[in-house]
Amino acid sequence: MAKESFKDLISGSTPVLVDVFADWCGPCQAMMPEIDSLAASHSEQLRVLKVNIDANPQLGQAFGIRGVPTLLLFKEGELVWRASGYHTKAQLESAVKPFENN
Repeated sequence: MAKESFKDLISGSTPVLVDVFADWCGPCQAMMPEIDSLAASHSEQLRVLKVNIDANPQLGQAFGIRGVPTLLLFKEGELVWRASGYHTKAQLESAVKPFENN
């Protein structure tokens, strides 16, 4: 199976939440269980991608990411929501709910 490009991954009708993190980032590590829980409970309505900014600096440049964690929500290839800093699962659910396919 061919590896999907980032553009392919974010272009579908299912919303895609991109968690841009770094291994050395404390808030990123603290938020991982929140992201994992969201991904598990919304697996039918939402796709979650985790991107290590140190391994993928071109993503940071493309989206002007200046700090981590940064969250990017895409639907049909369009950036529809963006936030930086720590977020709880409840905050994330509130942010993605309007864009989910029900």
